[in-house]
Order: sequence, then C-alpha cells, then structure tokens
Amino acid sequence: MTRTGTSGRAAGVDPEALWAPAARPRRGRPPAHSRAGITAAAVALADAEGLGAVTMRAVAARIGAGTMSLYSYVPNKETLLELMIDEMSGGHRLPEPSGDWRADLRHLFHEQRAIMLRHPWLPAALPARRTFGPNTLAALEYALTVLAPAGLDARAGLEVFGLLSGFVASHVTHELAQEQAADGTGDAFHQAQARYLRSPAVTAAHPTVARALAAPDGPASPDATFDRLLNRMIDGLTATA
Repeated sequence: MTRTGTSGRAAGVDPEALWAPAARPRRGRPPAHSRAGITAAAVALADAEGLGAVTMRAVAARIGAGTMSLYSYVPNKETLLELMIDEMSGGHRLPEPSGDWRADLRHLFHEQRAIMLRHPWLPAALPARRTFGPNTLAALEYALTVLAPAGLDARAGLEVFGLLSGFVASHVTHELAQEQAADGTGDAFHQAQARYLRSPAVTAAHPTVARALAAPDGPASPDATFDRLLNRMIDGLTATA
C-alpha cells in the first residue's frame, strides 16, 4: 500500500516538485550537475550492474560528486527511480496515428518491449512507480488517442493501457529469465524437451498437455511469440460485447 502524508502525496515523492518546470538558474556559479545527468548516470549503472546497484552513494560516485550534494538535485532514491522510469518512457518512437488503432497499439507495446529488453532492470522497477512523468504521460496520451475508435470509455482505456503494460513487463521478465537459463543451450534444450514430452510416460499420463506442448515445428521466434500473445491480449481487452 502506498503511504501518504497529510498532503496526500506519496511518501518520499512529491509529484508537483518533481515534474514542475525547472526554475530559472540563479545568478552566479552554475550548478555542477543536473537532474538529467544524474538520471543518465543512474540508468547506466542499472544497465551495467542491475537495479540493486543503484544507490545514492553509487550514483554520486559515478558522476564525481559527494553523496550529500546529490540530495540537492534529487531528494531521495524513490524520486531518482521515478526519473529513471520516465526517462525510459522517452525512448518510445511514436509516429502519428495511422488510423489503424490495432496496428498503432501493437507498435506502442512493441516499442515498450524493445525498451525493456535494452534495459532489463525496468520491468522490476515499474511496480514501485508512484507518479507519471511527462514522457510516461506522452505514451499514455498516444495509447488513449489510438484506442478512441475502439469504443472504450476513458476508464476502460486506462485499464487497457495498464494491463498491456503489465503484460509486456511480465513477458519480458520471462524472456530474460529463459535466455539466462538457456545459457547457450537453447536448441539442445528444446529438442530434449520435445523428446521428453513425446515419451510414453508423459503422453499416457497427460495426453492433452503433451499434445499442446510438443510443438513439432519447433519454438516460434521470440518476436513472433510476443506478437501473437499481444494480439490475443488486445482482442480480449478491447472486446465490448
């Protein structure tokens, strides 16, 4: 459960202060660092060493600053995580809607998957997000705009966006785990699995499961698998009957 203070803001994160336009710099010596630079350093650290490596101390060391001085730019790690997540949302390449809302929606979530595959820490970070930054809002605006012809009301559109984003994060987490588990033995593993599922012991005890999992033509490519599942999710979540 998200903790809130008397103002109603999520504990540790002040959305108004976080996403407000940057104030004009005061006269005199310019700041040594910027939120953008700090965010980029945190993202690079997470890419290289995982989300667990991102601490205020480690990020400060990466930009050559003292830990305490970092707090004058970013008040806490929760806020830094919000900045990192929103920075990733800025990686979506979103063309003008084509008029084919299903194709546009598929494009958005293929982009989301590509971003997560480039930044494997991102799926694990998303559940901790407490607020929507400008880049995330731009992706949401795009999704709701292209969904308009589907005939969903505003709340349903938001739910579709959230559920599809959750599906992408879950799917990418599974993809990355499978890739790590295979460790270069993917083809051999799939062949061994197919032989096991065709074995008399399995087919006799679980015939329906064995037929479903045997996949005689071999596994589909990751891209094709994702696209097939995404299409099913879109069909189910946008059905209005």
